[in-house]
Amino acid sequence: MRQWTLRSLLHGLENTTEDQKMTDTVTFKIKRQDSESSGSYWETFTIPYVPNSNVISCLMDIQANPINAKGEIVTPVVWESNCLEEVCGACTMVINGKVHQSCSALVDQLEKPIKLEPMSKFPVIRDLAVDRSRMFDALKRVQAWVNADGYHDLGPGDRLSQKHQETAYKLSECMTCGCCVEACPQYTSGNKFLGAAAISQSRLFNMHPTAKNISEERLDTLMQEGGIADCGNAQNCVEACPKSIPLTESIAEMGHQVSGKLWRNIFKA
Repeated sequence: MRQWTLRSLLHGLENTTEDQKMTDTVTFKIKRQDSESSGSYWETFTIPYVPNSNVISCLMDIQANPINAKGEIVTPVVWESNCLEEVCGACTMVINGKVHQSCSALVDQLEKPIKLEPMSKFPVIRDLAVDRSRMFDALKRVQAWVNADGYHDLGPGDRLSQKHQETAYKLSECMTCGCCVEACPQYTSGNKFLGAAAISQSRLFNMHPTAKNISEERLDTLMQEGGIADCGNAQNCVEACPKSIPLTESIAEMGHQVSGKLWRNIFKA
């Protein structure tokens, strides 16, 4: 029994060694673009394999040693990142054809070679870095903030139910990463669609005890071009969201509120 166990252990070590030999390196195919106006091209990089590494750490390795698979010294790959813990939303990119946060994309779980592309719904600044200004402009359009008139004491806030708190907390996890709009077929450069993130934030602030004071203005925005009516109900957004925010529920709820606003406008006329 002891000999069999020892032999099994030795066999396991041999297999581990063979597996390690097969995964000494990781290959990345990266879609690059030198400037906003230039064309894109693919470049391949091969770097040493490190267990449990994520895409960002691999990009850091490429940045530190920018030599492509042909052995040519090239300019380091440009990308955006910040928190490295799936909170800031800055490192979103298309990984193997699916939009994903690159800080939480583990190399061991990805099909090889790994293909990295910038998001297609935003202007490319350079390589994998894109300009997400359209998403932030959408938040401005729906006034996704709490209006504070001065610094005087407003007194104790409203008592909120646990269900209300849980719903608001989940909606507040949105990090404007762009995953939802990248996956959305309705969100294109040829329209003004606000996108699921901004609509969901409208719901969040219409729930807020203070921010709901301008809820009618938010609903007016959602009734305009690019608002709630432009959603095609593809439901890709909720599948792509890395925070599992109930985006389709938010769209349905805001659609209900917009309908109520429409009827109020009719009877006021």
